[in-house]
Amino acid sequence: MSSEPRSTLAANAIEIEGLRKTYAPTRTTAGHEALKGIDLNIPAGSIFGLLGPNGAGKSTMINIMAGLVRKSAGKVRIWGFDQDVNPRQSRAAIGVMPQELNMDPFFTPRTALEVQAGLYGVPAAQRRTEEILEIIGLLDKADAHARSLSGGMKRRLLLGKALVHHPQILVLDEPTAGVDIELRQMLWQNVRKLNERGMTIILTTHYLEEAEAMCDEIAIINHGEVIVRDRTEALVARMDGKTLVIVPDGQAPSHIALPAGVALDRRRDGTLAFSYNRRETSANAVLDAVRAAGITIRDVATEEPHLEDVFVALTTSRPASGEAA
Repeated sequence: MSSEPRSTLAANAIEIEGLRKTYAPTRTTAGHEALKGIDLNIPAGSIFGLLGPNGAGKSTMINIMAGLVRKSAGKVRIWGFDQDVNPRQSRAAIGVMPQELNMDPFFTPRTALEVQAGLYGVPAAQRRTEEILEIIGLLDKADAHARSLSGGMKRRLLLGKALVHHPQILVLDEPTAGVDIELRQMLWQNVRKLNERGMTIILTTHYLEEAEAMCDEIAIINHGEVIVRDRTEALVARMDGKTLVIVPDGQAPSHIALPAGVALDRRRDGTLAFSYNRRETSANAVLDAVRAAGITIRDVATEEPHLEDVFVALTTSRPASGEAA
C-alpha cells in the first residue's frame, strides 16, 4: 500500500474538511444528520479539547477518526494519511480510550495488552507491555484477572490498550468518568508525560475544569457543527463578565447605590460580590459606589469567568437544528 506525502505533519496531526455523517432511519429511530460539514485542524503535539453537550456529534466524529464509522462525505487525514487512500496507516496513527468498559473479564492486564498489540500487528520484539503497565499504574496487577480490578483500574487498562501500537495521536473519550480524585490526578500526570514526549492528545470531557486546566485549544461542537474554536484562554476571555469581591470592615449597609448594570450578591460569609460587564462598567466605578456607601474595604479580589460560562453561553444561545449522535 502506497504511503502519502506528509507535508502537513509539522503543523497538523488531524485535518478534517467538510465532514458529514447522516444516519439512515431504522424501525426505532428517525434518520438524522449527525455532522454537518465540519472543518477542523488539530495541531500536532497539542492537547486539544473537543467539547459539546450530549448528542452534539462528538462521539460520531471520534468514531470516524478511529475508522469505526463510515463518513457520508468529506476528507479526514490522520497524521498525514488520507483515510480513503491509506486506511491502515491512518488507523495505526491513532489510539482511542473509549467511554465504555469493553474488556474480557478473564484476561489479565498483561494478556489484554499482548492480545491488543497482536491485533494491531505489533511484532513481539516491539511490544512495550511492561512499560505500559508501569505508565498506567497496573504493574502490580499485571497478572490479576480484569474482573477483579476496580472501575478506576479498568479505565487505566483501557488507556493502556490505546497505547499498545505506539500511536502518534491519543483520543481520550470521557476518560475520568467515575474515577476518584487520586486516579484522576494519576491519569492527567501520565497524559502530560505522553504529551511532553510529542504525543497529540484529544480530550472530550464533561468536567470543564479539566479541559480548562489541560487543553491548549478547544473546539465546541453543537448540533453537528463547530460553533467556536480558539485557544483556551482566548475562549474564556470572550466572556465580558467580571466579579469584584469585597470584604467589608464591619456590617455593610442594606442599600448601596450602584452604577447601571451592576448586580450585587451578598454572600453568606459576609462578602459582597459585584458582577458587571467590563465593556460597560469599570472596577473603579464599582469601588467608588462602595466607598460612597460608607463601606471600609478590608480586602478586595476579582473573579474571572471560567470555561463553563463560555460553554453554557455558546451552547444555549443557538437554536436546535436537529438531533446529533
